[in-house]
Amino acid sequence: MTEIWAQAALWLGLALIASLLSIWLRMATALSEIVVGTIAQLIIGALLGRSLLAGDATWIKFLSGAGAILLTFLAGAELDPAVFRRQWKQATAIGLVSFIGPFLGCAALARWGLGWSVEASWLAGIAMSTTSVAVVYAVMLEFGLNVTDYGKTVLAACFITDLATVVALGLIFAPFTYRTLIFLGAGVVVFFVLPWIVPRFFKRYGNRPSELEAKFLMACLFGMGALATWADSEAVLPAYLIGMVLAGTVGKDHALVRRLRTLTFGLLTPFYFIRAGSLVPDIPEEVETEAIMENSQRHYEEIQEPLKAIAEAQGVSVHFVVAIGHHAVKITTYAEENAIDLIVMGHRGKTFFERWLIGSVAKKVMSYAPCSVLVVR
Repeated sequence: MTEIWAQAALWLGLALIASLLSIWLRMATALSEIVVGTIAQLIIGALLGRSLLAGDATWIKFLSGAGAILLTFLAGAELDPAVFRRQWKQATAIGLVSFIGPFLGCAALARWGLGWSVEASWLAGIAMSTTSVAVVYAVMLEFGLNVTDYGKTVLAACFITDLATVVALGLIFAPFTYRTLIFLGAGVVVFFVLPWIVPRFFKRYGNRPSELEAKFLMACLFGMGALATWADSEAVLPAYLIGMVLAGTVGKDHALVRRLRTLTFGLLTPFYFIRAGSLVPDIPEEVETEAIMENSQRHYEEIQEPLKAIAEAQGVSVHFVVAIGHHAVKITTYAEENAIDLIVMGHRGKTFFERWLIGSVAKKVMSYAPCSVLVVR
């Protein structure tokens, strides 16, 4: 347990630093915690090893996930039913546009600008178009926007965006199954039953030092979260809906909401936001870079073997070389070092975006090659 207590102290110490920075710099605590998590992972990983933060430890994943679920639930509970009935068209329109615009734009750029595969392009579009109700709610709460009609409409729009993301992932990558139907059926039952049970249950057994209300709500949230992940969905999705259906009861119990916020922001969300920042990829170590280069070289050598056999069958002697570096530089350097008489290469093969990033390889080779260059169109 010593290691776990030390890691917990480290994480909460980082959360304290992030809170102080947010006060000094007048920025949102959520953003500060994400930045601190990224910097801490880079610095601590470089000096003491990447495993020290232990972002993949089971207990940290649980606290992080619980923070996201409770934050999303509180965001739903803040939604005034009257405001939602009045603003649902605006929230739906904003949410759908905020998903469809980035989704189609990023997918098109990945497909035709970077030349990615169709599935990779769709995934990039979904990844760049999603949002986080938990993050938006945390920022709005800190600046007092959560109590305004504008803030509640934006939170509802964020949920629509998240819902569209889940649906898109299901349609493109994980077709809906019987598990999805079971999850939806259980969700409908829970969403209809809870508004009737909660006020009566809390009235009879609530307002006690045992904090029965918090335990009951977390049992429902975690139970629906488990069912959602079993159905290959997101645990935070039912949390927002439960918050919405209980907005007329839990949302109006300011003392209960304040206690849930204390638990969430005091203990859980630092793990959620700092872990999110720590998941930013590190700069690869030299050993990892060498391993990647060796694997890449072996991969291309295996691809060239069938081509070599075809050429030799035609009486043509072939010698393959796999070089690592910029295309034009490696080609011209190899030609100069080996006294090559003629370079034959294709005119193009890169997408517009790739040519903009690295330039035309054929043009650079023609400009700097020590021999004649034959460009095949």
